[in-house]
Amino acid sequence: MYTLDQVRCFVAVAEELHFGRAAERLSMTQPPLSRQVQKLERAVGVALLDRDNRHVELTSAGTVFLAEARRLLTAADAAPALARRIAAGRAGVLRLGFTAATGFSLLGTLMQTISEVMPAVDLDLQELVTIEQIEAIRRGELDLALGRPPFDDELFDSRLLLSEDLVLVVPESHPLATSYAVRAADLRDLPIIGHHPTKARYFYDMVVRYVDLSHADVVHVVSQILTMCSLVGAGRGVAFVPESARLLGLPGVRFLELADVPHGVVELHAIWDRTSKNPALHQLLHHLRSDQD
Repeated sequence: MYTLDQVRCFVAVAEELHFGRAAERLSMTQPPLSRQVQKLERAVGVALLDRDNRHVELTSAGTVFLAEARRLLTAADAAPALARRIAAGRAGVLRLGFTAATGFSLLGTLMQTISEVMPAVDLDLQELVTIEQIEAIRRGELDLALGRPPFDDELFDSRLLLSEDLVLVVPESHPLATSYAVRAADLRDLPIIGHHPTKARYFYDMVVRYVDLSHADVVHVVSQILTMCSLVGAGRGVAFVPESARLLGLPGVRFLELADVPHGVVELHAIWDRTSKNPALHQLLHHLRSDQD
């Protein structure tokens, strides 16, 4: 096995093509320099230099090895600084989960923040529903989730990132489309595009809590907000969605306030494992706390 000192000695000789000048460059004498290069050649198993009393030349193997040796030394020189950046949370990898709805509301802003605060951190993005994100954090496959309640407060810590209204989306040709706000009574006998009771449990429970719907009213059950709004635009029914769905800019739909539902009931949380040791995660959380204080 060869050492970095041996590699540095070889690179100096290879670049100077003169042992005396290389020794002076490295602030050492020529005999130990020659021994270091010889040890390197024995470790590599081939001659890297052709030399005699008058000249020094690289062998074919030495030419190839020189390029790799330079890369090795560059990486070795950068490693301590990289380790310090990782320890400080300014480098490394942050595995971030998000729901489809988050993708058109908060995700872009958060990614911009991460790019500005921690430009050397690599982002690994995974689109998952909240329950899948929670399980991924539990298995150690995600560092941070952008999801909805509920979650186990003993295992996971969280921070509220966004509160928004629950609204009703209707086809633009619907009789209610000219209204500013509607009440639950206005929805009687209307076809409803409902939320999946397990894959979209958060919205399913919320709608059931505030609106009395009979099963006969639900004509489709889906799990994604984009799919809901698209079905509404196709005239298949009306649906309950977070207000940020307006950002989708889908044609053929109108968003109406729900007069019977309190404002800000739809919550989006940053969720993470309380025991996480990822410095990049803690650097981001520190920034989020500072930004909201």
